[in-house]
Amino acid sequence: MPDLPAVPGVLTAAQCRQTGESIAAAQESDGALPWFTGGHTDPWDHVESAMALTATGLLTEARAAYEWSARTQRPDGSWPSQFRAGAIENADADTNFCAYLATGIWHYFRYTGDRDFAAALWPSVRAAVDYVVTMQQGRNGEIYWLRGVSGVAAEALLTGCASMFHSIRCALALAELLGDPQPDWEISALRLGHAIRHHPESFTEKDRYSMDWYYPVLCGAYDGAAAAERIASRWGDFVVGDLGIRCVADRPWVTGAETCELALALDTLGDHTRAHRLLAAMQHLREADGSYWTGLVFADGKRWPEERTTWTGGAMILAADALSRTTPANGIFREPAAPIDLATGCACDCVGSRP
Repeated sequence: MPDLPAVPGVLTAAQCRQTGESIAAAQESDGALPWFTGGHTDPWDHVESAMALTATGLLTEARAAYEWSARTQRPDGSWPSQFRAGAIENADADTNFCAYLATGIWHYFRYTGDRDFAAALWPSVRAAVDYVVTMQQGRNGEIYWLRGVSGVAAEALLTGCASMFHSIRCALALAELLGDPQPDWEISALRLGHAIRHHPESFTEKDRYSMDWYYPVLCGAYDGAAAAERIASRWGDFVVGDLGIRCVADRPWVTGAETCELALALDTLGDHTRAHRLLAAMQHLREADGSYWTGLVFADGKRWPEERTTWTGGAMILAADALSRTTPANGIFREPAAPIDLATGCACDCVGSRP
């Protein structure tokens, strides 16, 4: 069992474990990890929380979470976007929600080296990514975000596409591990990365949201000097002193998960000082039981929403692991899972028709 993540002056190993246990305490009997006890479960945040369980050594609970994902997957490879107490609450399929299982299973393998478990979940990962790439219907390589009862929403979201770029790379790493190559996914990831870097017009404008700012860096679509420039371009819009970062640029609200994700993005750039500062800054959201409030309205000092979300604690654990270099899975964002040539200058139609 690897050591537990700990960041000197910020978080002890015991506190990290306590946060993992607070997530496990919300887990339902079927393995689902809702936002909080009695709350709803979505497939993306469920996986984020499962990754945190893995990083804190709660492997039985993490496996139960991934087995829940496999059981609730639909025949087409997708999941409903929302469950509550075992029942489907929203049947629409969000492509980013579907892709994220690949990141979770690759993270679990990197932590445990358990090839058998990865192989057991591989059919679900493969079906999910196959489903996701069918939604790559934009002309520049972007992936549409939603399929509902009325059909496909012809709209691509930058944050979701950046996350899917990372997830497809994790899926490609699993494919290589298990001897089941997926060349079509490689082309899909190449086109998606190209769209993120070179075709901002392909995505619905949501630049008020901090995630659209840092997610392309966090997930590896931007790297090197281009990534550093992107972070510098809006630092003043989102970072709020020693409190964390805003979720929305024009709202006086800092959120813990976004703060930790920006710390993870900075870690991919080797910007350790500011990453540690951000992880320390969000600790004002911690409760005595190790759980974390979602955010704080700093204009009046009130918690909002009044929820302690599993995925906020999950993001904190993943950031602590990355910054402390503790578990074998600590580089899940920092170390590319599968190489993609981001420097390609090919036109989109050329990339898409590559043999």
